[in-house]
This record gives sequence, structure tokens and C-alpha cells, in this order.
Amino acid sequence: MFERFLQNARKPQGIDGKLFVAAINSGHSGVSLWGLRHLDVNPEDSILDIGCGGGINVARMLRRTSAGRVCGLDYSDVGVAKSASLNRKAIRVGRTEMRLGGVSRIPWADNSFDAVTAFETVYFWDHFANDLQEVRRVLKPDGLFFVCNEMNKPEQGETSGQYWIKTLGLTMYGPAEFQASLTAAGCVGPKPPKARGASASAPVRKKHKEKRYDEYKKIDGFVG
Repeated sequence: MFERFLQNARKPQGIDGKLFVAAINSGHSGVSLWGLRHLDVNPEDSILDIGCGGGINVARMLRRTSAGRVCGLDYSDVGVAKSASLNRKAIRVGRTEMRLGGVSRIPWADNSFDAVTAFETVYFWDHFANDLQEVRRVLKPDGLFFVCNEMNKPEQGETSGQYWIKTLGLTMYGPAEFQASLTAAGCVGPKPPKARGASASAPVRKKHKEKRYDEYKKIDGFVG
């Protein structure tokens, strides 16, 4: 029963899925806030969050892009509904939209975004090489692709994370594999910040002229 509930990590569905997406908004906050401290965006940037889940990271990034736009994509209708509900004020003023769909066919035009983010989701991408090409397609020239993962591929003999890998069918990537895939997709990097138990990559070529925004004290303004 518990393992069946955990399958909502891959694709939230039904009542259990609604409970799950509500839980991940708080349950993933630690790694998400850590990752966001390494995400350098400008106030006018347009951002796409792939696998937006419960929508909390969309809300956080809306706060940092006061003149920009942050959209969410998820292939779970439960996730899209929760994200839309959480960010309904931003939807009303045209600063965000949530779309149902998958990373293998991102439903936006070429060169749409300054940045694409993926928090705790690339584990589930079934066609990684193609999916990275799709990310590159919707990024503007010199755009930023930002990945934040709590786990890397376990080293030989390491048992940490094996339960989750087996139960959820996660596909894990080591640093060399990840970099090779990013390079093949036309990205430059990755450049992961060092931190125990987590990793993030910001691998594409974007120049930043604005100061960093590191405040995560309160989410307001566009969260209903």
C-alpha cells in the first residue's frame, strides 16, 4: 500500500496524488531552497519549471522575477491543478500559466525562455537525450538550464538511495554521464555548486548582469 502511494512521486493521480503534491511542497523545500540560492536570474526573465508538481517553486521564482514570467509544465493533471490553484493570482494577471504535457514534447515555441528549471524530476525522464534537446529548443540563445537533484547515481558499493531507485524506477546519472548528455544536447557545463547530499547544475551559456536575489523569507504577492 505504501509503495503504491509512493508511485505518485512519478505521476500523481487521484486522491493519493492530491495528498502527495500537497506534501511535496513542504517535503522538498529544503533541497529546493538550497538550489534556488544557486539560481541566478534577472527580474525580467521568462522561466519554465518542468515537473512543476505542487507549484511552490513557480511561486518562489515569481517572487524573484518581478517583471518576468514563470510557467509550469507537468504531465500530471493533479499537479497542474494544484500548481494553478497555488498561483491563481499570478495567472489572473498573466504572469504565469500551467500546461499539461511532458518534457519529450514541450508545448511551447522555440526560444521561449531565458531559463528552464527541473527540481527533483530528471530521474523520471524516459528519453533523456531527446528530452534535453527539447529543453534546448525552448531556451533562448545563451539561456540557462538548471537542474536540482537530491541524489546522484550511487557509487559502486554504495547502498544509499537504492530503495528509492528500485521502488520508483529512478534513472540516476553520475557527473560524467550527465555532462556527456548535456554536451551532446548543445549545452555547456555543468557547473554544480558543492554541497553535501545534493547537486545542482546550471549548464548553459547565460550572462548575468543583475545582482543575485537570495531572499526566501516569505512567499507572497502572487500566492493565493
